[in-house]
Amino acid sequence: MSGDETRVTLPPLVEPAAELTKDEVARYSRHLIIPDVGMEGQKRLKNAKVLVIGAGGLGSPALLYLAAAGVGTLGIVEFDAVDESNLHRQIIHGQSDLNRSKGESAKDSIAEVNPLVQVNLHETHLTSENALDIFRDYDLILDGTDNFATRYLVNDAAVLLGKPYVWGSIFRFEGQASVFWDAHGPNYRDLYPEPPPPGMVPSCAEGGVLGVLCASIGSIMVNEAIKLIVGIGETLLGRLMIYDALEMSYRTVKIRKDPSADEVTELIDYETFCGVVSDDAQQAAAGSTITPRELKDKFDSGEKFELVDVREPHEYEIVKIDGSTLIPKDRILSGEALAELPQDRQIVLHCKTGGRSAEALSALHNAGFSNAVHVGGGVTGWANEIDQSLPTY
Repeated sequence: MSGDETRVTLPPLVEPAAELTKDEVARYSRHLIIPDVGMEGQKRLKNAKVLVIGAGGLGSPALLYLAAAGVGTLGIVEFDAVDESNLHRQIIHGQSDLNRSKGESAKDSIAEVNPLVQVNLHETHLTSENALDIFRDYDLILDGTDNFATRYLVNDAAVLLGKPYVWGSIFRFEGQASVFWDAHGPNYRDLYPEPPPPGMVPSCAEGGVLGVLCASIGSIMVNEAIKLIVGIGETLLGRLMIYDALEMSYRTVKIRKDPSADEVTELIDYETFCGVVSDDAQQAAAGSTITPRELKDKFDSGEKFELVDVREPHEYEIVKIDGSTLIPKDRILSGEALAELPQDRQIVLHCKTGGRSAEALSALHNAGFSNAVHVGGGVTGWANEIDQSLPTY
């Protein structure tokens, strides 16, 4: 099949603004002398309203380049605060922004890049209750989130409102990007009809991400947004672009609209739809969860128990609780490690924050370790509440 069959030429998304000022002509002159952009294309960018979901790894370069390109109005959906672990990749924030609102920090950085841009902050969790109201005023959505529940929510809200959105995803050394627009081609559900099983796909916080990968994928997302707004080039609508930073390779895969897919008619409970933690893990954790403080009490009382860390070896090297034994979660879920566990004392599991240890706890309960418990909050909770000399990651 020839590559041309996958590509769709789209009309400009935004009408041009009435004019560019003398200062704007000076600022955007290198755009204006590109024939495909020119004065009219730049006026379309000036008139455009783009909503960016998240001012994190992908949102950081995307917001800076959208602002630099002259997109007239930028909306930012962001509720989080700047943390030190963000700074290796979230380049819209700096050292002086630690503990600040990410939205406010991003707004200040955008003003430094281009004071002509109007920034609207939506400092809230995106939910099924507010998504349609937030999206309604924007021409284009750019989704830089890192969890499946929010991605399905963004998709469905965009479908219901007939809006295009640019999507990107990053993990370790690999990134993906595409354009979804239900009126003209596939939407996100055509790529992922069902969410992956809970715990199957680690987040960036669990699996890590090479910082510079955010710039590679974020800039591709902005490139797609500019093409949509101005009406130039071949967009990624109908194509998934996959980037491997270690191999330095780009490839694209065709995405087809699924004619048998259910129509999106309403927004749903996306946390439940994605089963962020499996039902088995939730049931196992109910009544079998202890706090970091209760773990310390066990140590202080001299109680004999087996503390098992179910994270990965490279995480164990970063930080560990003294007295713990490393047995990665997958070895417990497969049954391989069950023979290594003592039968004569209680098993206490922990991971980074509690999700993976809940999954492992379910497997232990099913294998007959009925009094096993896990530590809610994991080693992060221990470092924050009990031993603040330990690093967090």
